[in-house]
This record gives sequence, C-alpha cells and structure tokens, in this order.
Amino acid sequence: MNLEQLFLKRQSTREFSDKEVPDEALEKICRLATLAPSAINAQPWNLYAVNGAKAKEFTKYVQKDGANGWADGAKAYIAIEQREPHAIMRGERRVSNEEFIPNDIGILTAYIALAAEDLGVQTCIIGLRDEKGIAEFLGLPNGTHFPLVIALGYCADGYPVREKRRREFEKNYKLIK
Repeated sequence: MNLEQLFLKRQSTREFSDKEVPDEALEKICRLATLAPSAINAQPWNLYAVNGAKAKEFTKYVQKDGANGWADGAKAYIAIEQREPHAIMRGERRVSNEEFIPNDIGILTAYIALAAEDLGVQTCIIGLRDEKGIAEFLGLPNGTHFPLVIALGYCADGYPVREKRRREFEKNYKLIK
C-alpha cells in the first residue's frame, strides 16, 4: 500500500471483530511510532500497550461519563503518557521542549495510527479518558498525564471505509512564491 492509499484508508474505527491483536503487532506499531520527530529529540512520551484480558479491564477508563460504548469491542489499547518537559543547552542558550509537547504527542499519535493501518490493524484515537484511573491501572503516580489513548482492533466484517469529507483543498492551501 502506498502512502496515499494508507491516508485514504485510515479512519476512526468503532466496530471491531473478535480477532485479537497479536502482541508482536502492538510492539511493531509502537516501535515504528517512536521514530516520530520531536522537539529537541526529547521524545516526551512513554507508551503502554494493553492487550488481552487486561484490555477488557482497561476499557472502562475510556468510557468516562458513559461515552465510547463502542470501546467494549476494542481488542487492545495504547495509552500515551506525557513525560515532563526536557531542556538542553545549545551554547549559552537553554532550549526546552515544553511548548512543543502537544505537537509531539500529536505527531506520535498519527504515526501510531498509520503504522497500525499499514499492518491491517484499525484504530480510534480517544481524547475522553479517566487519567487518574489509567495511572492507577498502570501502577503510576496520581497526576500522571495521558493526553490520548488509542483503541485498536481489526474492523468487523462489512465495516465500510468511509469517503473522506474535507473542506475544498483550494480553500486551505495557498502557494506563496
């Protein structure tokens, strides 16, 4: 599959088959995703892949306030932990990644979704989550920040690849010479 086909095929999937996601696939997805660029190469994330019976237990942390009922069908999750800001010295100047962390997490998330799709695993990026519950589930301190969680699985038979509905390209793009 070429890059354009990958972009056209990837979508938020909310109906998964019963097929389990192999641990090896999760590891490969995460390994590829960590090749994402980040400000000052700080890589301000830790990834936690939750699979099998533990994924069933984890589901409740993305169903905050009754949302995401479809997540009962997800077979695995990748929780993205946001690490503390990092600074380096460049000559006499201190450079920090702090203001770029949300961008870096976004780029990482796109890499995860595209790596998964390339392996035939579908995803849904989830912003509504119980961070305190996730931290407790993972044995991490209260206050650990998880900006996004990604649900993974194989789409159910007959689940359609939807046509992309986007604003007209010409309204979003200007070439300045």
